[in-house]
Amino acid sequence: MPAMKNILGIIASPRKGGNTDSLIREILKSANEYGSGIDKVYLYDYAITPCNACNSCKETKNCIHDDDFEKIIEKMKNSSVWIIGTPVYWWGPSAQLKAFIDRWYGVERAVFRDQLCALVIPSGGSGRSYSRHVVGMLEDIFSYLGIKHQGTILASGHGSRGSVLRDEQLMSEARDLGKQLAGLV
Repeated sequence: MPAMKNILGIIASPRKGGNTDSLIREILKSANEYGSGIDKVYLYDYAITPCNACNSCKETKNCIHDDDFEKIIEKMKNSSVWIIGTPVYWWGPSAQLKAFIDRWYGVERAVFRDQLCALVIPSGGSGRSYSRHVVGMLEDIFSYLGIKHQGTILASGHGSRGSVLRDEQLMSEARDLGKQLAGLV
């Protein structure tokens, strides 16, 4: 585990102050109250070029893209726990999260192995079926890379900006997850 005991929120929604952001903010606030250092990044604030499958990363150990991807990977390396949050867009993750994860192909697998990670998945659809593909995709990636999944908060039926703030059960789940994650670092 990294020497720094920090929890990193990775927000893959373009809506600052939206549901993904609000839930991750509550998790981080709770974790901080229990002694964890916290940080967060908004993927939409970074330039992340999609992978073009050139395999340069495997052949030369360097990606051909000169963008902000490595800045986020460095934050991940310096964090004990990650919280990845994405809204559901047409039964999948946001485009920015997908582009970010596709670039993981060129990252040393040791960065991911035994890493602790939780998920936050809001959706406008009112059933859990709307998020099943996003959750399944991320759980399969976690399994493949050896990431230790620590929990998921699903916020079904929350399409309007900030509506989770009025859902006390979800906010309580977020606070509980923050406490749980703080106990791991």
